[in-house]
Amino acid sequence: MSRLIRKPIEIPKGVEVKIDPNTITVKGPLGQLSMNYLFVDFKIDGNKIWVSQKENLDLPPRVMKKNRAIIGTRWALLKNMIEGVTKGFQKELEVEGVGYRAQLQGKSLILNLGYIQPVKLDPPKGITIEVPKPNQVIVKGIDKELVGQFAAKIRKTREPMVFAKGKGVRYAGEAIRLKEVKKV
Repeated sequence: MSRLIRKPIEIPKGVEVKIDPNTITVKGPLGQLSMNYLFVDFKIDGNKIWVSQKENLDLPPRVMKKNRAIIGTRWALLKNMIEGVTKGFQKELEVEGVGYRAQLQGKSLILNLGYIQPVKLDPPKGITIEVPKPNQVIVKGIDKELVGQFAAKIRKTREPMVFAKGKGVRYAGEAIRLKEVKKV
């Protein structure tokens, strides 16, 4: 059993939480998120949410063990949903290399990374992209998973090259361990 469920999740002012039989919806100033769940109970007590395992389930022991492991994950997902609709999430990426740059064209991100053709990426619904400098990209949104997934997709277009002085796309502040080229 997860230790996280011993602590309640605080509901800040301006956030509305609605619990349906198998769906929980969180609505805040930045938007609305929902999550489907099974075998978990959410109880609202004032401005706190308590997460617990459903009682009186006739399931085999192996399934019950797996469900006990998932409760902490559901707790963390709900906490991220509440934080997302109040503050939002963002990931910063750096484009490193001679001639490598990023630019916005409408809502699409255009990356010149040394390929024959520039790479064009369209953000999914709920994600916004900012390019304050040609070598910096900021991905913003209210869904933590979606922001991280799209940032990883951008990084995957040209991962940092360890033998070429770290050229490529990396997260801001990411340390790249460079390797020396073998000499003949």
